[in-house]
Amino acid sequence: MASLCVRVGRTVAHIRKTESTYSQEGLARAAKLHRTYMGLIERGKANPSLAVIEKIARVLKVTPARLMSDSE
Repeated sequence: MASLCVRVGRTVAHIRKTESTYSQEGLARAAKLHRTYMGLIERGKANPSLAVIEKIARVLKVTPARLMSDSE
């Protein structure tokens, strides 16, 4: 089983690509995060705080729990 950071990253990337019109940089800007940090999150190389997960979820219009699920 992949780590939670990897699962969150994969899920963020999947939702961004399939359910939104955001580029990675656009999502970072909308969530008020640095673009390279968003890349690290999507690759599972960063350990985002719950506050960051909440920001990303709000921009993508999903629940924070969905970003942490294994369903994607």
